Amino acid sequence: MKKTVISPRFAPALMLCLLGFYSALAVAPARADTLLIERVHKERNMDMPRRGSTMETVRQRYGEPQTVKGPVGQPPITTWVYPRFTCYFEHQWVIDCVANKVSPLEKGPRPVR
Repeated sequence: MKKTVISPRFAPALMLCLLGFYSALAVAPARADTLLIERVHKERNMDMPRRGSTMETVRQRYGEPQTVKGPVGQPPITTWVYPRFTCYFEHQWVIDCVANKVSPLEKGPRPVR
């Protein structure tokens, strides 16, 4: 079996390459956290229905949803999907609204199964 030996004159360049590679790996999660935090701040300022609004108020202000899911379960939960947000209702009252992902590739919380 032949031993591979790195020439001393290439060792500094190799060390710099490895250092750069590992530095990039260490920075990636921090950058993702920053982007998620920025997205949460933008969501707070988005024009979305407020908790306690009625289905009729939401329909008057935002129009017809793209998709309606439900009602499902007890109490009945209905989901209305708009282009920028998704609204969840219990009976006819808004219980929560969340911003939709910008693209299918965007990373975020895993869906509930």
